[in-house]
Amino acid sequence: GIVAPASTLFEEFGLNYHGPIDGHDLKALIPLLKNMKELPGPLVLHIVTEKGHGYEPAAHDPTQYHGISPFDVKVGIQAKAHAKTYTEVFSDWLCEIGAKDKKVVGITPAMESGSGLTNFAKKFPDRFFDVAIAEQHAVTFAAGLAIDGMKPVCAIYSTFSQRAFDQIVHDVALQNLPVLFPLDRGGIVGADGATHHGAFDLSFLRCIPNLVIMAPSDENETRRMLYTGYKYNGPAVVRYPRGKGPGVEIVEEMQELPLGEARVMRQSGAEKEKRVAILAFGSMVYQLLPLAEELDATLVDMRFVKPLDKEIIKEVAENHDLIVTAEENVIQGGAGSACLEAIAEFGGAVPVLQVGIPDKFVEQGDNSSLFKECGLDNDSIREKILNRLKA
Repeated sequence: GIVAPASTLFEEFGLNYHGPIDGHDLKALIPLLKNMKELPGPLVLHIVTEKGHGYEPAAHDPTQYHGISPFDVKVGIQAKAHAKTYTEVFSDWLCEIGAKDKKVVGITPAMESGSGLTNFAKKFPDRFFDVAIAEQHAVTFAAGLAIDGMKPVCAIYSTFSQRAFDQIVHDVALQNLPVLFPLDRGGIVGADGATHHGAFDLSFLRCIPNLVIMAPSDENETRRMLYTGYKYNGPAVVRYPRGKGPGVEIVEEMQELPLGEARVMRQSGAEKEKRVAILAFGSMVYQLLPLAEELDATLVDMRFVKPLDKEIIKEVAENHDLIVTAEENVIQGGAGSACLEAIAEFGGAVPVLQVGIPDKFVEQGDNSSLFKECGLDNDSIREKILNRLKA
């Protein structure tokens, strides 16, 4: 107890405590593990490790090396000039709105760098809170701040938002509190694998009353939707993918979007041939633009998963022979299902082809191969559309 005061705490709970021990000293660690296997009852082994141990750049800057893309280990990660990622767009917007409104507060469950809150934390340390790996607490904490008149921005990875489902329902949505949820890594995230793909959030979030859900298709739409969510007097989600946008110029002026208003990106000119309309959400919009050109299809950037633009869905359904819904989310209960519900509501009879992540856990890999595996690449979608038109 004198050497390691923590041991007394564990022993008070009836736990056999061992440690602390250097987790990098395998010659000491392995024999201890073997010996502990022979001991009866509940045990606690306290191991101390250094993040990035064995690679000096990672040990010096563990945050930068937490989640990485391929790099030259001889020189380390090098900063590169590139188009803005969605995370960087969010980071810039948050710092800008934080400078204008002192009620804006940034919250993250241990993802300061990954969620783009590092610059905000440096500029406004008194309004930044990292609550550690505790998504449930992050949401309840945000709810409490909102009740007190603050404007909390609770940034969570899409896949980890499911941990806080109950708190989003009871602590935020039920009270209709103005909490903004930027959900990063929506959709396929590549090498991070099955635990990190943002595959389910649109399905489990859109059933929650009072919640506005937006899916931006580019950098400027991301900025506009964040501002729309900030201005909305209730809970709002802005769900965007990992990585870079399509390179759309960002308008400096903050612009609010009318709730539930989609935009037509391309109008089909077909009259005699079977007309196809693609209702695309988020990242699928610009991906499918070349395919829409090839097939002379109408392409709609739906923007809002909730509330849906039901008027444009009705108009499209009445003037096309096939509707295709496309999203980076599981098909079951997702944005495409919301479109089907809207069509059923007004008695529409147009055939609908739903494109999304299939009913399985997607493993790790590069995005292009995973998109092909999931049938989300343009070649696969083209084949599905043509086969449906032949039927």
